[in-house]
Amino acid sequence: MVAAPDVLLAILVSAIYGLVVGSMPGLSATMATALLVPVTFYLSPIAAVATIITASAMAIFSGDIPGALLRIPGTPASAAYVDEAYAMTRKGQPELALGIGLWFSALGGIAGTISLVVLAPTLAELAFSFSTFEYFWLAILGLMCATLVARSSPIKAIAAMLIGLLVSCIGMENPGGIPRFTFGSTDLLGGIEVVPALVGAFAVSEVMRALLLPEPPKMPHRRFGSIMAGQIRLTKQYWNQMTRGNIVGIIIGVLPGAGADMAAWVSYAMSKRFSRTPEKFGTGHPEGLVEAGASNNASLASGWVPSLLFGIPGDTITAIAIGVLYMKGLNPGPTLFTERASSMYALYIIFMLANIIMIPLGIMMIRATSHVLRAPRAAIMPIVLVCAAVGAFATGNNLFAVTVVAAFGVIGFVMEANGYPVAALVLGIVMGTMVEQSLVTSLIKSDGSLLPFFERPVSAILAVMTFAALLWPAGVWLHRRLGRRGRAQAA
Repeated sequence: MVAAPDVLLAILVSAIYGLVVGSMPGLSATMATALLVPVTFYLSPIAAVATIITASAMAIFSGDIPGALLRIPGTPASAAYVDEAYAMTRKGQPELALGIGLWFSALGGIAGTISLVVLAPTLAELAFSFSTFEYFWLAILGLMCATLVARSSPIKAIAAMLIGLLVSCIGMENPGGIPRFTFGSTDLLGGIEVVPALVGAFAVSEVMRALLLPEPPKMPHRRFGSIMAGQIRLTKQYWNQMTRGNIVGIIIGVLPGAGADMAAWVSYAMSKRFSRTPEKFGTGHPEGLVEAGASNNASLASGWVPSLLFGIPGDTITAIAIGVLYMKGLNPGPTLFTERASSMYALYIIFMLANIIMIPLGIMMIRATSHVLRAPRAAIMPIVLVCAAVGAFATGNNLFAVTVVAAFGVIGFVMEANGYPVAALVLGIVMGTMVEQSLVTSLIKSDGSLLPFFERPVSAILAVMTFAALLWPAGVWLHRRLGRRGRAQAA
């Protein structure tokens, strides 16, 4: 299945696309993936999933390139160690900084793929014992976890997630088959399609932000030395850090709503905390780069575990991937590992291939990077806007989808400008249907009783975890309030 010509071509083209988009300052891996979704409409199921996997892996790595050379992170995951990489460049070692990012990203991706192969089938067997009661709490917990790891205020993240849930209620595709929030519009009867909403919230809002930001400085043209020189020595020297980064990335990837940027920040912080020479961090020291680079790509593959098993996004990239899986008939769930086992093995092989070809293509990208980074933003952003509009139109062959893209572009821009995370909004849209269907089906089965939601052992554990996640922001606020009051009284 993987050796089919269309799949191999999709892997190659999406790899080059991911490398180019990821290296553009301000264009995130999520945006690169969102723009690919309309293209997958015309591909076979395996080729469609291959484009998402390959482009996201490449974009996460290539976000390191402008970070190391210009101190402008290409993706949010690169922001964690951008100062370290840029300090290495100032010391005259850009090849070493970029080589570390490339080599340890590839190794981290392979480690994450192994975790996916091992964890997913094992958890799938456990998931067969789940009913709609457990799926309801899982979906709610996934939404709560997404708000916990948000970099902004947890209260704002919950508000953004609730807006996403409200958007998912639009239309008549609900258990009652009753039109809701359509305001007499026939276009809204089918609800808000996930793909145009995703493309608008991530891609169009980026274009709008770019209009307000100054043009980033151009990178001076220069030739690089050997990119991979010394990487084997660093692997031996920092073996423990690489392993720890892989493990942290895998664990964070499995948590719903976390993702590569969270893994990179946590791993870089841990590297500095447990280092024998923490004073060297920020001066161009490779230790933190090794651990964070190994972590962010490891989280990418393990983030597919909750997505494939329960349809709960591990991060915003897998939130987009879930939409593609449903569109191609590969509905997430434990049955995917029994009824479509061959497709799962094809997915594992694609992950491995993507991380292997990352090394030669990454070296070529680093060599050509001065030309890519010198491209004017005024030429890039209109292309992004056209791709978003044409792609949205192609998904449903109607102009209403283009209107949705524009509307969610404005919504995403306004939310980001005011500190409301767009990722939480998207997770609400993606998972709203699952939450409602699981709730209504469970209430029908229990004849309206809420007790079965708490009586079943696994369901009760998930309920406790969900309420803990829901009450966490209030606990943090109360702790800070009491702390301020105590300091005021002491003063």
